[in-house]
Amino acid sequence: MKKVKIAPSILSADFSCLDKEIKRVEAAGADLLHVDVMDGHFVPNITIGPAVVKSIRKVTALALDVHLMIRNPQKYVDSFIDAGSDMITVHIETINSEKIKALGKKLKTKKIKLGVSLNPATPLKKIASVLKYVDFVLVMSVNPGFGGQKFIPAALPKIRQLRELFKGDISVDGGVNNTNAAELIVAGATILAAGSYIFGAKDAKQAINSLRKP
Repeated sequence: MKKVKIAPSILSADFSCLDKEIKRVEAAGADLLHVDVMDGHFVPNITIGPAVVKSIRKVTALALDVHLMIRNPQKYVDSFIDAGSDMITVHIETINSEKIKALGKKLKTKKIKLGVSLNPATPLKKIASVLKYVDFVLVMSVNPGFGGQKFIPAALPKIRQLRELFKGDISVDGGVNNTNAAELIVAGATILAAGSYIFGAKDAKQAINSLRKP
């Protein structure tokens, strides 16, 4: 079993002191940072763009998983590469398999990992043809758009089925906390993205450890 990595989602951080928030979870043992980019079209919310990612890059050595919840992600990938992304996640609902294949080749030359994500209502068969082109898969366990939502249990069988098909990292995003972390890990998840559970905790280190070793 792979080591479980914890990825605090900065969507739940206090943006008035984002550098301090990032340093807080970095000191608490975070493995990487999950950065939600939303455009107000693919999801009903608007968050941040490449300029903020570039600023985050200046204050941390942690890997940045930039989750593009946007339409036409291939149009903006270069901007997020230049901003310092280490991992870029695109949604299967927004891009076809040929473009994912091309994007995978492009990112590989730059030593950036490519992930594909799917919404709760999207079946696994939708990503079956692109698994060979990606480094990891992000399973949404809430409907994307806003932090603090309740975990959708149907994500668990989806992760179990995916693990039978895919040997790379499986990330989970949405409603992750200490009550479901153990089940997610047993199902095959290797990266747990958590926002409000970590940033809302008085003791971020305890929160992170409770996910890693539930």
